[in-house]
Amino acid sequence: MYTLLKSFIVREELLKRRIKIFTPSEFNQVFAVPASKTKRYLGKWVKEGFLIRLRQGLYAIKSDLPREEEIANRLYKPSYLSFEYALAFYNILPEMPYVVTSTTTKPTRNFNIATKPFSYMKIKQNAYTGYLLTKIGDSSFLIAEPEKALVDYLYFVALSKKPFNERLITKNLNKEKIINYSKLFDRPALSEIIKKI
Repeated sequence: MYTLLKSFIVREELLKRRIKIFTPSEFNQVFAVPASKTKRYLGKWVKEGFLIRLRQGLYAIKSDLPREEEIANRLYKPSYLSFEYALAFYNILPEMPYVVTSTTTKPTRNFNIATKPFSYMKIKQNAYTGYLLTKIGDSSFLIAEPEKALVDYLYFVALSKKPFNERLITKNLNKEKIINYSKLFDRPALSEIIKKI
């Protein structure tokens, strides 16, 4: 497909294929562009404001940014949305936080994309569970189940790395699920907090 690529052709083709976020190698596969040319095209289009570089080696069309949940999942892998963001998504917290919060098994990291902060906090591998694929329109993303989002959040409260929010609305949650998820962390202080809510 490679000739002299124009940004409007690239946008049209990526949207047709429902590619919202892509790496240089994924770009190569779609447009059959040599790697040296890909680097030049992507750099030029970022400067011109057609593309946005989400992080090193990850791009999106600036005018057609995907939902922040999809960006969060793709920005740092493996990860799923959790903590305050997921709690607000399920109306367990009454207000949506400014930061898009996720959990990961990789080192804790923070990113800023177009002034929006994305935060990733590390949990141990055997606690990395309890999430599901959620679809909204043509978007899909991984997010913790309500009970797991709560336990992930309370785990960091127990570690004194997050403040406890008194406005949590937990009455409709499955207490047995909460207890089972909390056992994955094997932390007595977490169990004590859960007994009180």
